[in-house]
Amino acid sequence: MSFSPETPPPLGTPAGPEVGNGPRIYVACLAAYNGGRLHGMWIDATEPDEIMEQVRAMLAASPEQDAEEWAIHDYEGFEGVPISEYASFDSVCALAAFITEHGALGAKVYRNFSEDLSQAEAAFEDYAGEYRSAADFAEELFRDSGTEIPASLDYYIDWTALARDMALNGEIMVFQTGFDEVHIFRSR
Repeated sequence: MSFSPETPPPLGTPAGPEVGNGPRIYVACLAAYNGGRLHGMWIDATEPDEIMEQVRAMLAASPEQDAEEWAIHDYEGFEGVPISEYASFDSVCALAAFITEHGALGAKVYRNFSEDLSQAEAAFEDYAGEYRSAADFAEELFRDSGTEIPASLDYYIDWTALARDMALNGEIMVFQTGFDEVHIFRSR
């Protein structure tokens, strides 16, 4: 199988481009796209200026003359968070840094705050930790308060109900990321 100079070999093949580890975007030349050709490149979402420099180089190498418009046609490494076709490189890089730091949990928190990155970042200031369940958090919180529970009453406390009420009252936010793996955030 041979590839034309216009069509890059598929990702993951020996002749294809390397698959990156971090978040990255595929930026396509719209002039080539509208002309029925696929021309673009995968770019690591690290620095906005570096992305723009690579986009300019990609547009200069376009099979269409005077190519100047681009769009983000694909992305990976963003833990399922959608990226707009015309998102600014500043916002893409900020989100990539956030996702790189916080992973799948960061993506869940970001979506919880209606894709408001500043609110998602602020939520991590109130991160209480990872627990097997929200009930474990509620029990630990109560026991750390220093209040003594008589042994005869200990079995009557429903920690699951207490944790559920804390979440319903807006005192905590609970994000499950796996079996026996929840992350608790205190609400402001």
